[in-house]
Amino acid sequence: MPALEKKPLLKKYCTRLAAIERRSPLTVSTYELELRRFFEYVGENGIAIETVTPDQITAYLKWRKEAGGVRSNSSLTNPSLSNSSVTNSSLSNSSIAKAISCLRSFFRFAAGEGIRPDNPASFLESPRKQLSLPVTMDKDTVEKILDLIKIDTPLGLRDRALFELIYSSGLRISEASGIDMRDVDFSEGLIRIKGKGDKERLVVFGPEAAKWLKRYIEEARPSIARGGGLASALFVNKNGKRISRKGIWKKYAGYAALAGTGSKVHTLRHSFATGLLQGGADLRTVQALLGHADLATTQIYTHVDVKLLKESHRRYLPRLQKEKCFKRENNE
Repeated sequence: MPALEKKPLLKKYCTRLAAIERRSPLTVSTYELELRRFFEYVGENGIAIETVTPDQITAYLKWRKEAGGVRSNSSLTNPSLSNSSVTNSSLSNSSIAKAISCLRSFFRFAAGEGIRPDNPASFLESPRKQLSLPVTMDKDTVEKILDLIKIDTPLGLRDRALFELIYSSGLRISEASGIDMRDVDFSEGLIRIKGKGDKERLVVFGPEAAKWLKRYIEEARPSIARGGGLASALFVNKNGKRISRKGIWKKYAGYAALAGTGSKVHTLRHSFATGLLQGGADLRTVQALLGHADLATTQIYTHVDVKLLKESHRRYLPRLQKEKCFKRENNE
C-alpha cells in the first residue's frame, strides 16, 4: 500500500475506535501513535500492510523492545532474526502487550475493510505481565517536593494546587487533566472524575488540597485562562487551554529533579494508596478511590506494605540483637 494511503486508513480506524467501539481518548491516542510507528517501520522495510506476515510483525515488536529503537532492514529480510533474542530491552512486557493489542485490533479492522483476508496479529502471544512493586515516597519527601513549588506566580500557584490534588486524591495524570470546573464540589470535598474507559467516580480531597485549589481558582486561574477564554477546564496552561498530560508530566519532572528524587507523577498516586493502607483503610475502599476495576490491581499495595515492614525489621533488628546479648550476659 502506498505510504500516502495510510493516512486516511489510520484516520478511519481511529474514528471507528472512538465513535463505534467507544474507546477512551487516551486509548485512541495510544493506538494511533503505535500504528504510526508500525507504518513507518514496515514502509522503510518495503513491506505492505496487505502482505505483512506474523513473523514480520514479530520482528517489529522485537525492534520496539530494543533500546533506542534502531531501524534495520535485516530484521524483516532475514527470517532467522524473527526468533533471535532481544537484548537491552527498553520496553516493559505490559507495553509490548499493548502494542500487540493495538495490532490485533487494527488488522481485525483491516480484514473487515477487505484490505486483507486474515489477521496476521491474531496468533501473537502477549508476554506475561511483570509484577513490579510500585515506587512510593514517604510524607516528608512528598512535602519537600510540594514546598519547592514557588507560588509567587499564577503558574506556580496552579502547580501547587495541581500536585496537592493529585496526592490528596490519588489521581492519574489523565484524570487530573480532564477535570472541569463544574466537577469540583468544595462543600462536600468531592470531585467527579472520569477514569479509564470513561468510567465516572467520586474522589475525596482533603483540606490542604482544598486550600490550594481555592487560592488557584480565585487568584491565579482567571489571569492564566484569559489568554484562551475562560475554558471549562480546571487546570489550564499558559495559553488558557486545558493542561495536557505531557504538560503535567514535564512540570512534575522539574520539581522532582530539584528535590533530588527520580520520582514520577504516578508516584504521588502510589504514595496516596500506600498511605491509606498504612493508616488502616481496607482494600475495597482504596480500590474505589483509585478507580481500579479489579481488586487484584489494588492488592499490589499490600506487597509494598510488607516491604516496609521488612525494612523496619531490618533497621531495628541489630538493636534487638544487642538487647538479647545484654540479657544473656546478665543471666550468666
